[in-house]
Amino acid sequence: MGEIAETYSGGTPSVSIKKYYIGNIPFIRSAEINSKSTELFINEEALLYSSAKRVSTGDILYALYGATSGEVGRAALNGAINQAVLAILPQKKYDSEYLMQWLRKSKFKIIGTFLQGGQGNLSAEIVKNLNIDLPNKVEQEKIGNYFLNLDNLITLHQRKYFCSNNLIFTITTAWEQRKLGKFGYTYTGLSGKIKEDFGHGQARFITYNIVRDA
Repeated sequence: MGEIAETYSGGTPSVSIKKYYIGNIPFIRSAEINSKSTELFINEEALLYSSAKRVSTGDILYALYGATSGEVGRAALNGAINQAVLAILPQKKYDSEYLMQWLRKSKFKIIGTFLQGGQGNLSAEIVKNLNIDLPNKVEQEKIGNYFLNLDNLITLHQRKYFCSNNLIFTITTAWEQRKLGKFGYTYTGLSGKIKEDFGHGQARFITYNIVRDA
């Protein structure tokens, strides 16, 4: 990687100097590399007196630290990064989308190789020494565009469509997975033990066969 791209990480302006965080420069942390917004903003003075580095829309951003280690994305805004994010700027003869998709595909292999038991952090040196499979530029662009279109298709399918009384509603907020037991109440019944338990009374006894054939 280091032979085909410029790489650099940033830094964090001193949190004890409150005025550094009064500004309009999005401060992109590792959990926000795929986000269109940031929780924190800094100013030019913070950039001047810290190791924070600027990045531009479209730059490859790679998460080095913590729970997001190995995550990769393209900057969705112009901003600055801290030490937990590595910016990767490939040379012109290499396709950015291809490199980003390659890093995404290789995430679990990289983590499995360099993070023992999922613990620890990646480093700029590790990323720069990754060996990348590189076809020619034309094929890189085709492969990169293919997976970009696939990502866009997946995003569209994550927007669920509902129809009611000829009205179509599109849900565009992110869907979440939850265990059923966390937000519902479940119970089962008991079966009678002898045939005299059945055939009288007004409650209908539902068996798995009835549910299956419904």
